[in-house]
Order: sequence, then C-alpha cells, then structure tokens
Amino acid sequence: MKTLSDGAKGYRRIIPSLTALVEFEAVARLGSFTLAAHELGVSQAAVSRQVKMLEESLGVLLFQRLYRSIKLTREGEALHEAVAEAMQRIAGAFDHLSKGIAERELVLATTAAFSHFRVLPRVSTLRQQHPEINLRLTTQMFTSDLRLNEVDVAIRYGDGKWRDGTSILLFDEEVFPVCSPAWRDANPGVESLTDLTRAALIDYDSTSEGWLAWDEWFSALGVRPPKLKYALRCGLYTDAVQATMHGQGVALGWRRLLEDHLSSGRLVRLTEATLKVRDAYFAVVPNGREITREVRVLIDWLRDAALPT
Repeated sequence: MKTLSDGAKGYRRIIPSLTALVEFEAVARLGSFTLAAHELGVSQAAVSRQVKMLEESLGVLLFQRLYRSIKLTREGEALHEAVAEAMQRIAGAFDHLSKGIAERELVLATTAAFSHFRVLPRVSTLRQQHPEINLRLTTQMFTSDLRLNEVDVAIRYGDGKWRDGTSILLFDEEVFPVCSPAWRDANPGVESLTDLTRAALIDYDSTSEGWLAWDEWFSALGVRPPKLKYALRCGLYTDAVQATMHGQGVALGWRRLLEDHLSSGRLVRLTEATLKVRDAYFAVVPNGREITREVRVLIDWLRDAALPT
C-alpha cells in the first residue's frame, strides 16, 4: 500500500533541491544573481552554485550568460513559469492561514484610470453589500506580468488572451467625443466629424493604457484628417478628463469608465459619432490563484456594480 511518505520520497527524487528552486526563481524574477543573493540574504557565489547544480541535474541551461546580463533560455522560462505559479500558491496559502479568512485582503490591480473612474465611485456599494471583503487597490501604469506580483485579481483591457492568468470578461467598450456642458454651449458649430477635426482636442498617451487616441479613432471611422492640432496633450487619461471637465476642449470618452461623469452631467457627448472597439475589459486571476467565493463576488461586483444614488 502506498503511503504519504512514499509520495514525499518521490517528490524528493524528482526535485533535487527546493533551495535551488527558490534561488532560481529569485534570479529569474529579478534578472540578476546579485539582486537575488541580496534578497535571499546569501552570497552571490552560493546562488550561482545552486543554479549550476539545478542545471546539471536537469541537463539543460536555464540562463544565457550574456555580457553584464542574463536571460532565461526556453527551458528556463518553462521552469520559471511552473515554479513561480507553485510559489504563488504556497504564499497564498500561508497568507490565507496566517491572517485568517475574515481578515484577508483581496488585492485588486488596476490602471489609474480604471481605479479613479470605475472603482472608487462605486466602492461604497461593495462595502455595503459585502462587508466581509477587505479590498486593497494597487495601481499599475502598464499591464505587468502577474507571476511577479502578489495580486488576486487584475483588470486588463485587451483581447483576453494572456498566458499568466485566467481571463473573465467584464464588459465591452465604446469610445466617443466628450466635453463639458460649458464648452459645448460656447462652441455650437461642432456637429460632424469634419467639424471635430478642427475643434480644440485634448489628447493623452495611449500607450500608458493600451488604448487608441484621436488619430486611431478618426481612422477607424474612415476619416483621414489633416495633422491634428491639440489644445492640450496629457500623459495620463485621468488628466485629460480633468482638463475636459474644466472646459479646455474635447477628449475621447470611454463610456464604461465615464458613466459617473456622463450620468451626473459633468461631461456630455459631442456628436453622435461612436466607435465600438474590439477589445474589452477583463478580470484576470493569476495562474495558481484560487478563484474563491470572495474573488467571484468581487468580479461580479466589478461587472455589475451600479453607481450609488
């Protein structure tokens, strides 16, 4: 009869050293033997020996040793993906057990725009409906690798095809011009797309969110305008919206994000032109993270939460 101890011996036979795996994961995550050694509190030579032993036991190279840098090989990437996922699950179990179910935080990673416009106006309803959930928000400028972050759910905009987690559709999106009521009243002649190309446009760096900007928006609607002249360019979408509310011009409005501003009248649509984009918003649960009841509640709330009255 096979016992639990037999299984443990089997793992030890297949995995030569858990210490080597921990040190390999740190090197792969930090991209440096020196930084890994500093994090682990050991010497660089000790880390190098552990990784070398791991490579010899597997019979493959895990890193390409380049001039002043290292890079994971294909085999190294495969091992790192498996080790990072396993360590996340172990860390999550320790966190869950040490803090207690009732006190555990759910970490939600979003861009600044999604947090500012979609989450924060509604967070009071989450507390009212689900007081057992303790939410912690972490803001990311770019879509980061979930294997390197301790998050329970990340919000991403795209096609839903990411290798580091399970994607759950939240909602689609459409984009149209918005302005303040005061700007609209002061500029009554903006009625067509051609009129819009000559308006005071407010732009933002689309790369920071992975979104399209004015040039792409016009092109998608079949308009090839002359070189656009912007009243203001912003690095962040949140700044572009703030400038628009202050009457500085016209910005692209992402409907799902700006529902609060549109329903309150702080912003209004300008022209009937709209673009329904192919990408959408997804909640992504990292590989190795359990989709618990609390995680499902959070995702359902993110998808369906109404604005407080």
